Amino acid sequence: MSSPFLPFALPEIGDEEIAEVVDTLKSGWVTTGPKARRFEQDFAAFLGDPTRGETLQCVAVNSATAGLHLALEALGIGPGDEVITTTHTFTATAEVVRYLGADVKLVDIDPATLNIDPAAVAAAITPRTRAIMPVHYAGLAADMPSLLGIARRHGLKVVEDAAHALPTTSGGALVGTLDSDATVFSFYANKTITTGEGGMLVTRDAALAARARTMRLHGMNRDAFDRFTAKVPSWYYEVVAPGFKYNLTDIAAALGIQQLKKAHAFQQRREAIAAMYDAAFAGLPVLRPPRPAAGDRHAWHLYVLRLADDAGIARDLLIERLFDAGIGCSVHYIPLHLHPYWRDRYALQPAMFPHSQRAYERMVSLPIYTRMSGADVERVVLAVRSALR
Repeated sequence: MSSPFLPFALPEIGDEEIAEVVDTLKSGWVTTGPKARRFEQDFAAFLGDPTRGETLQCVAVNSATAGLHLALEALGIGPGDEVITTTHTFTATAEVVRYLGADVKLVDIDPATLNIDPAAVAAAITPRTRAIMPVHYAGLAADMPSLLGIARRHGLKVVEDAAHALPTTSGGALVGTLDSDATVFSFYANKTITTGEGGMLVTRDAALAARARTMRLHGMNRDAFDRFTAKVPSWYYEVVAPGFKYNLTDIAAALGIQQLKKAHAFQQRREAIAAMYDAAFAGLPVLRPPRPAAGDRHAWHLYVLRLADDAGIARDLLIERLFDAGIGCSVHYIPLHLHPYWRDRYALQPAMFPHSQRAYERMVSLPIYTRMSGADVERVVLAVRSALR
């Protein structure tokens, strides 16, 4: 009998998460309420160092897309503005700029790290540029010292797309505590921790956080939890702006509360799987993922192999052979410059992004998640070796 299909990703949900969700259901408060607030507080504590007097503001939202949108909106990005980001990302990173009527300026990646290239960012700045949105690809920190330096010199805002990057570090500091204007994490089902759907906007800017909290729920100046739990009950609220429906429910936050406690253990297991892959693929005609700088941590949301020129097999055929062997895999990402909307709107050509294009044509993301056993990892290794033969 053949082995069962090994999926590309699976969340690890334990008894603690189940008990927290059941407690939420029994409480009668299932939308945004005490658990969402507790998750925000726990997340700030996870990132912050009280000895340094951290004043991190955390705003729970229903997706990282929502968090990125709220961050840019709070920074005043709008028509006539440009925001620079990488072509090598999921469309959400760029589409939130268009939500606000601003334009996206896509740039290429560093071929070694697959992260946004600071030199390309510097070259893309125009009088219309207002912000930079780096993506910490696969869980490896982008070159934040260079990007923050560019932003300071040109008076630009920085919003980090950290969807892959919990608990990534840069220069020894957790992503989320750097000197950017805002950082946004994702808790989608396949991320390093999950709430099913969800995200967190993190900032030190109290005014930005206050605006995001207002705009995440229809532009109301008081949410339901505040109104219905006040010592003096008050049904009254005011709509101060045309906001959005971006709040995180308590059911989702309940998952996050318990998942966050396991974030470091999850990262250690992912790192161990990455190390097993690295050892197994040494000497094969592939490029293994880049490692973090000494003293830093990679979240290992993704493990991305790239075929070398002498691999003797096309990427798509490799994927077909892996699926035939019962191994789920994916590609991260089809660069934005290849998608009809972005290609046509900005007259983009593959030759404008040679490093992203080359990486895309050769890359495959292998399964890497905490529920994988040693035998599962060995199955993937054998399937890759067999496919390359």
